[in-house]
Amino acid sequence: MKLVFAGTPDVALPSLDAIVDGGHELAAVVTRPDARVGRGRSLSRSPVAAWADERGVEVLTPVKPSEPEFLRRLGEIAPDCVPVVAYGALVPQSALEIPAHGWINLHFSLLPAWRGAAPVQHAVLHGDAVTGASVFQLERGLDTGPVFGTVTETIARGDTSGDLLGRLAVSGAVLLTQVLHAIESGDAVAVPQPSDGVSLAPKVSVDDARVRWGDPAFAVDRRIRAVTPAPGAWTTWDGQRMRVGPVVVDVEGPALGPGEVAVSKSAVHVGTGTDPVRLVEVQPPGKKLMAADAWGRGLHVRDAIVFA
Repeated sequence: MKLVFAGTPDVALPSLDAIVDGGHELAAVVTRPDARVGRGRSLSRSPVAAWADERGVEVLTPVKPSEPEFLRRLGEIAPDCVPVVAYGALVPQSALEIPAHGWINLHFSLLPAWRGAAPVQHAVLHGDAVTGASVFQLERGLDTGPVFGTVTETIARGDTSGDLLGRLAVSGAVLLTQVLHAIESGDAVAVPQPSDGVSLAPKVSVDDARVRWGDPAFAVDRRIRAVTPAPGAWTTWDGQRMRVGPVVVDVEGPALGPGEVAVSKSAVHVGTGTDPVRLVEVQPPGKKLMAADAWGRGLHVRDAIVFA
């Protein structure tokens, strides 16, 4: 089939590779416009745009996919289908109607669970044992379209959102190509989502990533893993923000109040609403990510340390 692919971040790249390897004609990609990043605020191409540039594939970067020029170009290309992976913009009905088989979206949850922008983060945050990916027909509702197929993925005890998303990007790419082949052969069947079991996964903000030391240890652990690597867990120490990596719940650790820090020669523990947790990596203000025990050995303070 002739395809136009819509996506933006790294997580979309396995699907692009799978589509090309599957023998489909990739006529163009649609991605978010170049963005300013870093301290120098230099313009940077999205990973999908960079992938396409390297292969000589046309790149379309509308600010909104409702722009007349974009709709005109998409109509000229006349794709059979537009597969979508983490594009990052709402697609209007005028664009949905152009491809013969519409737009189909690879979403990283078992729909109708965790509809929205951050399904993987919310699955980890809420302690789900199993998640997965779904390919569904894109429509105007928020991830509400009928589902062509799913794959499941067990969430391991220490998984961060980054770990889980990396695996789902690969297994989801296989699912997406299977659905595309089924659409091409006429064998694809989309099943409406059930009305029960719906949950929402809004974007995780920087404020959501602040560690809440008064929560139970299991909740502190989940929150940190859910926001790793992005937007990244943080706390405040001595009035400054400090990044915190995944932790280990230590039921035999020292008795500490919420946010209270205990530094020994080999470990750094922080109190929670229940058991303490042991820090593994931290990023102090103005420094690079480092082992927590090395940070602790470098401290020279007399007063008690408390994270807030």
